[in-house]
Amino acid sequence: MTDCTIGEYLLLRLRETGVRHVFGVPGDYQLEFLDQIEAADGIEWVGNCNELNAAYAADGYARLNGIGAVVTTFSVGELSALNGIGGAFAERVPVVSIVGTPATFVMRERQLVHHTAGDGDFTRAAKCAAQYTAGQALLGRDNAAEEIDRLLRLCWLEKRPVYLMLPADVAGQRIAAPKAPLALPEPSSDPAMLARFAADVRERLRAATSVAILAGPEVDRYRLGPQLLTLAEALGCPVATLSSAKGVFPETHDQFAGGYAGALGPPEARAAVEDAECLLAVGCQFTDAVTGGFTQRIEPARMVELHPSAASVGGTPYAHVALKDALTALAEPPEPATGREPATHRRIPSSPEPRPGAPLLQERFWPLIAGFLRPGDVVVAEQGTSYFGSAAQPLPRDCAFVGQPLWGSIGYTLPALLGTMLAAPDRRHVLCIGDGSFQLTAQELATVLRLGLNPVIVLVNNDGYTVERCILGEYAAYNTIGAWRYDRLVQAFDPHDRAVTAAVATEDQLAAALDKAAATRDRPVFIEARMGRLDAPESVVRIGKAFAGADYHHAPV
Repeated sequence: MTDCTIGEYLLLRLRETGVRHVFGVPGDYQLEFLDQIEAADGIEWVGNCNELNAAYAADGYARLNGIGAVVTTFSVGELSALNGIGGAFAERVPVVSIVGTPATFVMRERQLVHHTAGDGDFTRAAKCAAQYTAGQALLGRDNAAEEIDRLLRLCWLEKRPVYLMLPADVAGQRIAAPKAPLALPEPSSDPAMLARFAADVRERLRAATSVAILAGPEVDRYRLGPQLLTLAEALGCPVATLSSAKGVFPETHDQFAGGYAGALGPPEARAAVEDAECLLAVGCQFTDAVTGGFTQRIEPARMVELHPSAASVGGTPYAHVALKDALTALAEPPEPATGREPATHRRIPSSPEPRPGAPLLQERFWPLIAGFLRPGDVVVAEQGTSYFGSAAQPLPRDCAFVGQPLWGSIGYTLPALLGTMLAAPDRRHVLCIGDGSFQLTAQELATVLRLGLNPVIVLVNNDGYTVERCILGEYAAYNTIGAWRYDRLVQAFDPHDRAVTAAVATEDQLAAALDKAAATRDRPVFIEARMGRLDAPESVVRIGKAFAGADYHHAPV
């Protein structure tokens, strides 16, 4: 192939990055490009119920696949998707946002066309997108190849969304086909700086009587779990993870100390992290939701911070030190200091036995759900009780954990589940979501069912926004939602009657529903778990108080 259309060029490059599915909603400014998607080999169009859900799905897809893509139409479509793109930007998820725009001559002549403000200004939505994307481009015949390659490389390198405007009259224009596959960059190090950094850290490790590792989400985004494991085993020290990095280190490993959440986490994880004379903070971001409302007590002077392209030691910066190179360099440790305590394995509690007739309570509900999980599962946990309840439970080996604790856009996880399932079709996917969040994006369940996917969905029905009730307004009307007949909703979305549904209110009913789900791998399972509106995991109660103290100056934890 010596030449191709610009749309074909973009699709070829997307396939080379690993994109096999493109999410979105059709609009008249990108229909020719959608025709090109449908005609392309190795890439599939996934139509969503709305653009926000499409962006969420692309985010979930990218977390397991490495990169995702979403297509929307100019202004009305892209602005609907922008919340999802903003979440991907905040949480460092590489999503390619492709926007079909009016034709170049329409924009040049400032015509008063639909999907505009009627003033000839075609830049408003692009200005919004620029706040939540790492790079942007308006494609034309002269710059398309260069800009597509530039932005895809940037998306891959920075692990953040990028924004491509594809005018209606540009997608079909022909340009030279690429002569070589797209080379995807990785963060690189300055060798001299890396050597100085490694020497500084080794000296600290040699002198320290206690060492620990705390892993954050950047380890997951840059796929550095194996390097983290190698370093941990070389050092023989305890390893804790932030909930935003849950699953990046095997929780069945002898060195796993637990999930660190400041004052809200298990004592053994807190002691390992906060008492370490030298703490390696690998890819960490200390946000409010993962630190119990900033309750971490870590002295900066004792911390070695590693990030994708830079590091610091006790506050001294080391620029141009790549995370992967740093992990590899430090995996050749010095002799441990005399008297250093070896890492000891945290005892993982077994799942409780269900009590016949006992009403479901959050305190026991999440351990019962944890007992249902199997090695290799993908757990998708909605912000709120589902996220904090799930994050506190142990994961079997090789499980993935998907949540959105920083951006925290409720409703994210149901469309994200669609993305994770298409990215990893051979794994079992378990979604835990609250009723309030479900009602925001419920229609995307129809897409999941239309595509014949078979998740296990556990809906926590506690009559409204319990996480918000823990912050303010326990009995306020604004934290109350409408009561839905969820089983009937599933039937409405499921014309082929494939889904298995159950409504449970007691422990033995939940156990029976989970047993049925475990035995049903070829059909989707939807379990509605009914609980009290003020019942919440202890961590949610405590972080609610912390958020109330920060937001409204109420008494802190």
